[in-house]
Amino acid sequence: MAGTNSKPTTRSLISPARYVQGPGAIAELGSHVARIGANPLLLSDDVVRGLTESAITSSFEEAGLPVRFEEFGGMPTAAEARRVAEIIDKHGVDVVVGLGGGAAIDTAKAAGDNAGIRWVSVPTAASTDAPTSALSVVYTEEGAFESYRFYTRNPDLVLIDTRLVANAPARFLIAGVGDALATWIEARAVQRGNGPTMAGGRATRAGTTLARLSWDILWEHALPAIEAVRANLVTPSVEAVVEANTLLSGLGFESAGLAAAHAIHDGLTAVPHTHGLAHGEKVNIGSITQLILEGAPTAEIREFIEFTTRVGLPTTLTEVGLGDVEDDVLRTVVEAATAPEETIHNMPFEVVAEDVLDALKAVEPLARSVRAAAGLPEPKAPKRH
Repeated sequence: MAGTNSKPTTRSLISPARYVQGPGAIAELGSHVARIGANPLLLSDDVVRGLTESAITSSFEEAGLPVRFEEFGGMPTAAEARRVAEIIDKHGVDVVVGLGGGAAIDTAKAAGDNAGIRWVSVPTAASTDAPTSALSVVYTEEGAFESYRFYTRNPDLVLIDTRLVANAPARFLIAGVGDALATWIEARAVQRGNGPTMAGGRATRAGTTLARLSWDILWEHALPAIEAVRANLVTPSVEAVVEANTLLSGLGFESAGLAAAHAIHDGLTAVPHTHGLAHGEKVNIGSITQLILEGAPTAEIREFIEFTTRVGLPTTLTEVGLGDVEDDVLRTVVEAATAPEETIHNMPFEVVAEDVLDALKAVEPLARSVRAAAGLPEPKAPKRH
């Protein structure tokens, strides 16, 4: 899997059993869950529960299902997954529904796997491509990346209500764009090296094509979709970006492979400076670093920096709290990003830590130059809370 040097000979593609998307889709949740289990548990935080409980209760009652919520602890740790699994066992739950963001969804998968039951993903924002996958990202209590946890199957259902997406803060959709844009950048790198995917084996043409389709949709629709969400509107561009962020990026990253961009993200979680940032915001720094590391054409890198700045993603180290740090901090990032098990080793060349450090440090001056030439604002450091 990630970080292995062996070249797989078979190809594979994996996906959730069913994907449902659209405005008001949450009202259909009960009918879909009833096909999967009879005694569900909904894992969410209090904010998400407040936004969805009324519609879910009506939907579940109509489908003849009991309604049982469990509050998510906030961090997708191994301990939290064990805690939720104990509740599943205690109440005889046969399907767990991860409701909210990627952290709650990843924990629901882990708890479901621990308890030996099925699981469902119901994202309330299009902020990551986690909902469709057969893996969870496990973090430490402090918020640092710990490991990937792989499962033998994908969710039985992924359901996303685009009205909820449109009513969520636009920053969530923007972060999802950052996560999804990396999908093609990484997929093509893995394809060049015939490396392994997260699904096992080499990428199928279908997996690679879905990764590219996500990329194409985002370049066409991301900017108008973000403006629509700022006005709490569901437009065709919003629907397109939600599909790109959630379904296409999810299938693409899992069945076409991860490389340096997500490894850099994982490295960024190893230092406290970045812990207030969304997943996709850190991934975008990883994407720029990967483009520099692989020697992508200058015009391509400049276009990517300009576009993602306009989207609202960080394109400088300053914006992720690393603009004025000592080299030792950046070396900590690189050390974590180049760990033996990391996906950076799926790049089609040998990765050397010093090269990664130089690429990471090159992000700041290059992005500042691009932004100045395009008349874009000076980067600002994030506010400390």
